[in-house]
Amino acid sequence: MSEASKTQSSADLKRILESAQRLGVEMDEEEALQWLTAIAASQAGGDEDIVVDIRSGVFGHKVSMLDFSPQDLAHFREIGRLVEFKDRPGIVETALALSGSAAQSKIQSFPGDCDYFERVNIKAETQEEACRILAEIMREKVLNTEKGPTYQLIEVKFGAYPYDVVRDERPIKAGTPIGWTPPEIRAGQIKASKPDGNPTVIRWDEVANQPGWCKLDWVIADPVRGQLANASNMLDVTWETPNGDIVPLDGYLDPYFQEIYLEAESIPIFSKLARHVSADALDDYVAQLEKEVNKYLTKDVNYGKVAKRMYNVFRLTGRYEEAAFLRELFDEPTTMLYQVWSLIRTIDDCFKPDSSISIEMLLTQADHLILAVIEALEGEQESEIVRLLLRLRDTLTRQKPGGKLTAEAEAARAEVINLVNNFFYERLVAVPTIREYMDGFSKK
Repeated sequence: MSEASKTQSSADLKRILESAQRLGVEMDEEEALQWLTAIAASQAGGDEDIVVDIRSGVFGHKVSMLDFSPQDLAHFREIGRLVEFKDRPGIVETALALSGSAAQSKIQSFPGDCDYFERVNIKAETQEEACRILAEIMREKVLNTEKGPTYQLIEVKFGAYPYDVVRDERPIKAGTPIGWTPPEIRAGQIKASKPDGNPTVIRWDEVANQPGWCKLDWVIADPVRGQLANASNMLDVTWETPNGDIVPLDGYLDPYFQEIYLEAESIPIFSKLARHVSADALDDYVAQLEKEVNKYLTKDVNYGKVAKRMYNVFRLTGRYEEAAFLRELFDEPTTMLYQVWSLIRTIDDCFKPDSSISIEMLLTQADHLILAVIEALEGEQESEIVRLLLRLRDTLTRQKPGGKLTAEAEAARAEVINLVNNFFYERLVAVPTIREYMDGFSKK
């Protein structure tokens, strides 16, 4: 870095620090400088962009590794054993990674969910055979992990609707990813109707040749911590042809800019697949993030999600001072409400007649949420959210699983997300360069 660049960077950081102080955001200048120094060193470290932590055995993109803490690695690996797909020698090879806020545990003190990402490479004579194997291992995974004392499978995304349908009184367009419940996967079919009212059946095996977006969602109960969590595994599935070509089954090989791979043994399969990632992968990844920023700014308004995606954009595109400011926001006590917002939905998902998650566990989680809100807030905001959470808790005690909980859950979630939005919005727009970046989306 040139002296002129260092001087400019120092001036930019000073400006950001002043903004943080004005907003009441605790931003440690020394820590910010250490991160900026580390990221500058990683950018100047040559062509190798994947680094391995020898002590913990994890690896990932050199910028992503700066945000990962191995403190909860044993916990993430334990959940990983539930969500991961097993290798089949000579046929299926996999590499499991953390993604999302779970991969940024050094800076995100209150992650929303336990998000995983898994590369699944299938060796087969034909693409049709690779798709058949994928359908088989996904169904097998569902049947083996549908429910247990500490977990419950909620939904699986697999395939797309071949034509317009009406399902549960809701119209769905052709091409929309299909969400399957475990009973539907056991049956191998979904019953729906066509727009004209005639009944129709969507079969698991029939949509397998176009698997599209593949994702599995569980609720995990940790009896030791007394906590619930949503755990997901998004699959990036590839077909390896007999001559060694790599073909993504959804048409696109995902990049690796926000993944922390959990086992060093996965390096060979990761390296083989990474060689086929597009040379424009970083630009494509940033463009996708910016589409999501636009979505959460203008449609499904959620400034917490805006902040998380802007952080990833800034750290990958050289806007390091703004990224340093956003890093500090994620550690503020009020951001804990983002986790509360997510866990209210988790409680709602678990309140089902056939759930393996006990009512005692749901009540314990509700108690934790109430205490967390009391610690993070004060005044009228605290009183209103605690009142809504107490109502939610009371509904849990009075109704049998499968009863109506959604109304109480949604009321609490709406109040919580309103506070989260206000918190992030006020701090984001108060930094001129970040406000200018956000304003740019309204002009597109």
